[in-house]
Amino acid sequence: MGTSKTLTTIAFDADDTLWHNETVFRLTEERFAEALSGYSDPKSLTDRLLEAELRNLRYYGYGIKGFTLSMIETALEVSEGKVPTSIIAEILSYAKQMISHPVEPLPLVRETLEGLRKHYVLLIITKGDLFDQERKIAQSGLADLFHAIEIVSEKTTSTYSMLFERHGDGPERAMMVGNSLKSDVLPALEAGSWGVFIPHEVTWSFEHADEPIGAARYRHLEKLSDLPMLLSSLLP
Repeated sequence: MGTSKTLTTIAFDADDTLWHNETVFRLTEERFAEALSGYSDPKSLTDRLLEAELRNLRYYGYGIKGFTLSMIETALEVSEGKVPTSIIAEILSYAKQMISHPVEPLPLVRETLEGLRKHYVLLIITKGDLFDQERKIAQSGLADLFHAIEIVSEKTTSTYSMLFERHGDGPERAMMVGNSLKSDVLPALEAGSWGVFIPHEVTWSFEHADEPIGAARYRHLEKLSDLPMLLSSLLP
């Protein structure tokens, strides 16, 4: 393994790998903390919100809608049910503003994908709210560069095995590229694929994990535009 002939398929995470996303959540979180400052200090509120998000994943999944419902739940909790309807309305307005936020591809993403598309089958594998992910993919202007787009509820080892069989030549001949060690890299490695970690300046704490240093198929890059050079280095 390790030649360009063997590696045939490259999949990319979407949020914070192809375009900015988490910064919008963090800015909204700051506004939420300010609105609830009469009931809780920012650090405690952030911790309570994260707890709500994690326990609600099984009900709402990932994305803006679940985040908004978790903010409302947290507001009710920290205020002991006394939060005014005006703040609930403000939280709902945050969601609409987040959904309306422009999608900004990261530097050199399009140029890099255009070059890679000539030699590899390119996929998007992203998780989250179907409606919102479809919106961001469409607004990014990048959809035409991918051979297939998959929006899933979770990224697991079986998810990668299934999708790389469906769209490529199996996980052993595929690579997953993303900013989350927990969701993009570790399960892809477990499936037998290459896993490439490209950290983003802001990453949700839930997605943090230890780097699999020493794993034969693991690589760490600083930016997506470094990927072609990495692929060249895998040549015999």
